[in-house]
Amino acid sequence: MIRTIIIDDEQHCIDRLKHLLNEHCTSSVELTGVFQIFEEGVTAIKKLQPDLLFLDVQLQDKTGFDLLQQFNEINFEVIFTTAHEKYAVQAFKFSAVDYLLKPVDADDLKQAINKLQQKISKEEVSKKFDVLFYNLKNIQSTSKRITVPTIKGFEFLQVHDIVRCQSDINYTIIFLKGKQKITVAKTLKEFEELLIDHNFFRVHNSHLINLSYIKSYNKGKGGTVTLADNSEVEVSTRRKDDFLKRLEEL
Repeated sequence: MIRTIIIDDEQHCIDRLKHLLNEHCTSSVELTGVFQIFEEGVTAIKKLQPDLLFLDVQLQDKTGFDLLQQFNEINFEVIFTTAHEKYAVQAFKFSAVDYLLKPVDADDLKQAINKLQQKISKEEVSKKFDVLFYNLKNIQSTSKRITVPTIKGFEFLQVHDIVRCQSDINYTIIFLKGKQKITVAKTLKEFEELLIDHNFFRVHNSHLINLSYIKSYNKGKGGTVTLADNSEVEVSTRRKDDFLKRLEEL
């Protein structure tokens, strides 16, 4: 059983989450406490030592991030709950820390709990929160970190170190500057959604490139792009016009 605490300052949100847990997760989740006040939540975590914390992003005049920073070590899982914190949602996606949008959907909750049942090490949890806090502090910066799942565990990368991503069916090969490459258990479409706002462009069904690393474009039916690592990537015919417009904007 996953020993669980809810910390949220809105009673109707607590009631809905409790109802969904009782309805769908009784075989896997044991709710050991519910707290609405920041200080009580901190004390409860220290005392009850939960496996999982459902944590509201906004707690009166403080935040869930403030609460987590009261701990030198985060050795429990966290699922954030948030209504509209767009900047936070972006940070969650980059860090792979889980979140649920309010009002909480039953299917989303079940999916989140199922993911938790795949146990990860305390070290990996700590590293993911390092990435989250880094991205929150640098939300306006071009410097972002990303957490990627690999066969061995997780890799923690700087987005600006990624030269290109190449599809390999349900996996993606990430090519980094310095000619290092990593195979990741995510599709190229997932990386496109994650990186599209950070100067990346999908030039082909199989290729997503960092526009900052373009050395030259070679004309042709679709053409090809030569990148800083001297790799040559094909541009598909149907993406050519949009790609050339992006080049004009650089």
